[in-house]
Amino acid sequence: MTRVNRFNSPVPDHEYLADGDVLFYLRDAVTQLLDHQQEYTTFGLIRYFAEYFSSVKNSNHVLFREYNYIRATPHNRASFIRVFWRCYRQIGKSGDLLSTLEYRSLLQLLCPDFPLEMVQLAARVVQMEDVIDCLMSFSDFLYALQLQFYYQEFLNGVLLIYQDLLAGKSPNIVIVPTSTSIDQLPSVAAEDNSKEKQQQQDGVDSSTLAQCIDALCDRSKHSHPPRSCMREVLEQTNKVYYYSFQMSLAKHPSINQTIGALPSRADVLIDPEMDQDLDKLIAQISVSPGSNSGGSAVGGLKEVQSRASPRRNIHHRRKIEVESDCSTEETDSSEN
Repeated sequence: MTRVNRFNSPVPDHEYLADGDVLFYLRDAVTQLLDHQQEYTTFGLIRYFAEYFSSVKNSNHVLFREYNYIRATPHNRASFIRVFWRCYRQIGKSGDLLSTLEYRSLLQLLCPDFPLEMVQLAARVVQMEDVIDCLMSFSDFLYALQLQFYYQEFLNGVLLIYQDLLAGKSPNIVIVPTSTSIDQLPSVAAEDNSKEKQQQQDGVDSSTLAQCIDALCDRSKHSHPPRSCMREVLEQTNKVYYYSFQMSLAKHPSINQTIGALPSRADVLIDPEMDQDLDKLIAQISVSPGSNSGGSAVGGLKEVQSRASPRRNIHHRRKIEVESDCSTEETDSSEN
C-alpha cells in the first residue's frame, strides 16, 4: 500500500483516499457493523472503529475473512502473506515438507475459501512443472505463494504472453487478461498436448519476452514486479522457461523488499519477537495450576499477540485452531 503523509503531502484528498484504499476499509467497517450491529454496539462505535483500523494497520484484519476480501487491496495481500508466515513459521524451523493439499489446508484455517488453484500455481513455481503432488519446503512455498498471490493479475498476463509466443503468435495481439480470463487460466494450462509440452521445454526467446513484459507494464492497471528485477532475470539466459522465470522472481530479494511482507530468505525462520511471545506463553502455561493447555494458550496469545480484528468474536472457534497452530507445537495439517 502506498504510504502518504496526510498532514504534509500536497496530494489532493481524493488521491490520498484512493492510494490508501481508505474508502474501501471504511465501507467494510460500516458493513461489518451493520451485519453484526447487536454484537458491536456493546463495544461502542468509537472503540469499534478504532479497533477496526488498528487491526488494518497491524495487518491482523485479514484473519478468517473471505478470499475476495484478502485479495481486494495490495495491503490485504501483503498482510495475509505475513499472517501465513507468522502462524506457520514453525513448520519451516522443524524442516517438515508438505504437499500442495496440506498447504491448502493450512491456508484455509486462515481463509476458509482460499482456492486450490492459487496453491497449485505456487506449487508449480516451486517444482517448475505441472506436477502438484510433490512435497515442498515451507520457505520455497512461502515465497512462491507471495509472488503469485501479490502479483496474480499481472503474472496471468505474462502467462498469456508466454503461451502466445510458444504458439508463434505475434506479441502485438497479446490481450491483457480480464478477471474472467484469469479464472480460466488453470483449465487452459491443463490442455497441453505433447507438442506444446515440448515447446514449453524449449522455452521462448528472453529478449522478446522482455519487450512484451515491458509493454504489459505500460498497459496494466495492476501491481507488477519492478521492471529492473524482471529485466535482470531475463538477461541471464537466451531462452527462458515460464516457471523457471517465476522461481527466479520469487527468490529475488528486491521483489521481496518491494512487497514488504516477509524478511529475507536468510531470516525467514527467525522472529525474535514471536519467539519471546511464545516463551512467555509457555511459561504462563507451565505455572498455571489446574488449567487445560487449550484455554491457557488462547488466553496467553490474546495478551502477547497484537490486537486482532473486531471479527474475532464471530470466528472464535477458528481463531482457537489457528492460535494453537501459532504455538510451539508441530502443525498437523492432516486434520483439515
